[in-house]
Amino acid sequence: MKRGISFCVFLLAFTAMMADNQVASPDGNIVVTISTDNGSPRYSVAYKGQEMIASSALGLVTNIGDYTMALVEKSFETNTVSDSYSLPNIKQSHVDYKANEAIVRYERGEKPAMDITFRVSNRDVAFRYTLYPRGETRVCVVEREVSNFALPDGTTTFLCPQSKPMGGFARTSPSYETSYTLDEPAGRNGWGEGYTFPCLFRTSGDSWVLISETGTDGGYVGCRLVNQKGSTYAIGFPQAGEMNGVGAPTPAMALPGSTPWRTITVGPLANIVETTVPFDLVEQKYKPSQEYIYGKGSWSWIIGMDPSCNFDEQKRYIDFSAAMGWQSVLIDAFWDQQIGYERMAELSRYAREKGVGLFLWYNSNGSWNDAPQTPIGKMNNARIRREEMKWMKDNGIRGIKVDFFGGDKQPMMQLYEDILSDANDFGLMCIFHGCTLPRGWERMYPNYVASEAVLASENLHFGQGSCDFEARNGCIHPFIRNTVGSMDFGGSTLNKFYGADNKRGTVRRTSDVYALATAVLFQSAVQHFAMAPNNMTDAPAWAVEFMKQVPTTWDEVRFIDGYPGKYIILARRTGSKWFIVGINAEEQILKKTITLPMFEKGTSLCVYSDDAQLTGSVKTVSQNKKQQITVTIPCNGGVVITNE
Repeated sequence: MKRGISFCVFLLAFTAMMADNQVASPDGNIVVTISTDNGSPRYSVAYKGQEMIASSALGLVTNIGDYTMALVEKSFETNTVSDSYSLPNIKQSHVDYKANEAIVRYERGEKPAMDITFRVSNRDVAFRYTLYPRGETRVCVVEREVSNFALPDGTTTFLCPQSKPMGGFARTSPSYETSYTLDEPAGRNGWGEGYTFPCLFRTSGDSWVLISETGTDGGYVGCRLVNQKGSTYAIGFPQAGEMNGVGAPTPAMALPGSTPWRTITVGPLANIVETTVPFDLVEQKYKPSQEYIYGKGSWSWIIGMDPSCNFDEQKRYIDFSAAMGWQSVLIDAFWDQQIGYERMAELSRYAREKGVGLFLWYNSNGSWNDAPQTPIGKMNNARIRREEMKWMKDNGIRGIKVDFFGGDKQPMMQLYEDILSDANDFGLMCIFHGCTLPRGWERMYPNYVASEAVLASENLHFGQGSCDFEARNGCIHPFIRNTVGSMDFGGSTLNKFYGADNKRGTVRRTSDVYALATAVLFQSAVQHFAMAPNNMTDAPAWAVEFMKQVPTTWDEVRFIDGYPGKYIILARRTGSKWFIVGINAEEQILKKTITLPMFEKGTSLCVYSDDAQLTGSVKTVSQNKKQQITVTIPCNGGVVITNE
């Protein structure tokens, strides 16, 4: 009799171990299935009954144990999670987050080994791992993460290849600055090193998957996505050669400890463009030392390059920003040599008298690349960095732009966090260039502003090819890079040429209306535009006036229509004012009738549009009773619609 009871208990336990567990989104559209296959955890994701991620591996391999096999599922707990938060510097100023959570606990030898936490909202799936001490062992190194993403057959990809380390300008790569490949079949691996986050996939029709990560700080590494085989991609750690070989590509963790979140956004493109998942899953790390001032600014370097970083030219740009009603001027590399600290203090005083704040450029470098631009050797050393930041605070500097990082190893992630934390102590905002992707940092670090992590506007100056493909690239970023974090692009020039005299240099192919549209499309709470003082007289007055008024912080975003690399139409709102903007990269003229329910019948609308020759104009129309308007956008052109 006892033997029979024991057998029944074993059978029930075995059945429970093999049973699939599910957690669904609050609206029921997304269902995540978590299973254990011969001691190995797995998951899959479906959206409205359609498989988006097939059965895929989960688990970590560490130097104190392999958490990918021989695991026993001990418990499966579900909870509801809700959060309500406000952030002025992301795509949506207030977010009410709701998700269903599942925590799966795995044991080995009757002791907790690992938890996997899943959160499922109406657009997103996220998961992370929590590891526990093993006896007296309270630290570990994560040697490998087996998490992968098995996408359906026939999936096409929209991906940014990871560059090899210690390449590019002054051996500063990788820095998330390579060209996207669009609509390629799954199964490739970039340039051999996988792809940088975020990674976009089209599974079928209007079904899309965006894979990324959030919550990465100095306690882990920044990861990438590596093709395993066919349509299956896996988490990859940094390359060993990053940072000139300094530091390990694997993260060390104190136990108990949790990894960053892996995020999967699924559904139509509206879900991708409007997601707030990078911020939903993280918490603020410290309080802001003051109220940070966002807004618009000018930037001489994109037009005038290094020689423009002199006292007289920067004074002229300060006057320009003041005349535009902008809040700042970004002074780029070599200012310490070409202006000097004493005269920079004088320049800052002059700027403050004009109601303008200064951002100063710095080289991040210690020993990880050959970039010679100065100031150098300051941001990588805590003692020198804090002395420098005190000087900036004493002289009213508003923020810093730190460049040339190149790498995602844990020491580099620690450097980002240390710069941000120290800068907050001295009331400084931070912009990063030549850098990694932000991973929820707008919420984690209140003085963080934006990162480049994209082929940004400087390439328009450096090569005509970038100008020729400006619209194509502009139609990519709202669907991929800018969906997960603020993007410091530095565009929206009204010059015809990228040159100080506006008569020579690379030639802009896009229209003035395109420039206005991207000022709205590319989201960052601080925007240093590529406009120049000469635009006050040589650009259309209506374009200059728009650039004076365009906001940089937003209360709401709505995707209207588009396709990555072809065209994009979306709407942003600040207060009661809406900006509906679109750009087109296709050779044929784009003609679309769009519905704008935010405007009632009879609402007076201001419409900026281009003709076939990319000559812009402005007119006023009234919203019709169907709440629709037909827009026509030529190749390299744009449209902007606002309520007056």
